[in-house]
Parts: sequence; structure tokens; C-alpha cells
Amino acid sequence: MLDAFRAILDGDEPPPPGSPAPSEEELTRALQVMLKGQCVYAATPGIGRSYELARHYAPFFRDYFACLGYRFEVAHRDQMVFLSLPPDGVRHDAQGERLRKDETLVLLALRLAYEEGLRDSRVATDGTVECTTDDIADSIRSAARSDPPDETRLIEILRLFARKGALRLGERDRLERVTPLTVMPGIAVLSPDAWMDQVRAWAAAGDGRGEGKGG
Repeated sequence: MLDAFRAILDGDEPPPPGSPAPSEEELTRALQVMLKGQCVYAATPGIGRSYELARHYAPFFRDYFACLGYRFEVAHRDQMVFLSLPPDGVRHDAQGERLRKDETLVLLALRLAYEEGLRDSRVATDGTVECTTDDIADSIRSAARSDPPDETRLIEILRLFARKGALRLGERDRLERVTPLTVMPGIAVLSPDAWMDQVRAWAAAGDGRGEGKGG
């Protein structure tokens, strides 16, 4: 793996079209950005060339993260690169810590909001769906028959998932006391279908054991 890393730095692997080979700092940063963000987009701010490098050197990134038990993938349509865990994989990193109940419910509501946008053809050209914090709260009430977190805690949870590439938060409307949200394609990475099935079953059962790890 170190040989592959060095081959990229030395230019033995063709660099991105019209761009120089990355420096050691740039390539290391791109690996760290993937570990921290999980879902990274071409438009993700503050990441330098990380998206470009991850997409162009996909075979290296795929092999590198496979050593850590992750699956690295490129979603060209959504201009996204992401890490996911195989269904039978086990995580021991910080992101693998068990979600709290309210975090699980918010993640479920975000995925449901995205699915509803797909169903109603409200998907933007960049693969995103618009909704609000009120929509998320209403979804938790209806889908999980549970009280949503208060506004402060809800925003805290949404910021957690925003850092992983699941959404973007807009500017809060102080009069309406609502915050617009843009749900990103990465929501399907953080809440894969198998996880959704488990959470739906838990929500239907109405017990308190529904905390989950997400994607």
C-alpha cells in the first residue's frame, strides 16, 4: 500500500487531467477527509482537491479503505465519493458508536424525507431533496409515534449528520422558527436499506431498543 501511495506522489500513476500529481500532504488530506466525512461531494467546502483525488485515484482509495474494512465507491451521477461498511462488517471506529434513540429517529426521518422526495419527483438535478425541520419533526411523530427532540437538540443532531454528508442546513427563519434542509444522496449511505428495515421494525414494535449504528 505504501508503494501505491508513493507511485501516485512520484507521478507513476497518471495525475488528474490538467492537474499536477498531488503532494504528500494533499493525498494524506484526501484520505483523512474520507474518514472524517464518509460522504464527500465535489461541492463540499474546505476540502481542497480531496474529492478530485479520491475520484481519480479510485483504485488506490478502494484498496486502502478495504484494508480498514470499508467499501469505497464513486457515485458519478451525484458527484459523490463515499465509504460504506459491508452488510456483515463490524466497525470499531468512532463513527461506529451506537446512535442514541433520538439520533436514530432523526436519521430515519431524513431517509424517509429523501424517499418521499424521490417518490414525488422533487429531486433536484444534483440529487438533493428539500425539506424543513418541521417536516423532520412531523415524520418522527407519524412514522415512529414518538415525540421529536426539541429544536436545539434537533439542530445538534442534524449538524452531526451534516458533517457526514447527509444534509446541508439552511438559514433559520426566526419568525416561523423553522430551518430549511437539503437532504443529500449520502443519506442512503448513512441509513442503508437493511438498517432502515431494522429501525422500521423497532418503531412499529414501539419499544425503546431502537438505537442503531447507521451506515
